[in-house]
Amino acid sequence: MVEKTITLTGTSTNSIEDAVGLAVNRAAATIKGVRQAEVSHITAVVEDGAVSAWKVQLRLTFSVQDPLHE
Repeated sequence: MVEKTITLTGTSTNSIEDAVGLAVNRAAATIKGVRQAEVSHITAVVEDGAVSAWKVQLRLTFSVQDPLHE
């Protein structure tokens, strides 16, 4: 098996979990074989002295499809 890893950023005004979920769900809609997501950075967006959103950077790994062997 061969896998590829890409870096994505997800943003949510609700929570870190929502930011991760949004990024993974959006990627899975266009990429087949998503196998794992590793959160590499978490950032709190601050506006007027309060957290207004969460940004997560994650490394998404998926299997490289081989149409000859499927």
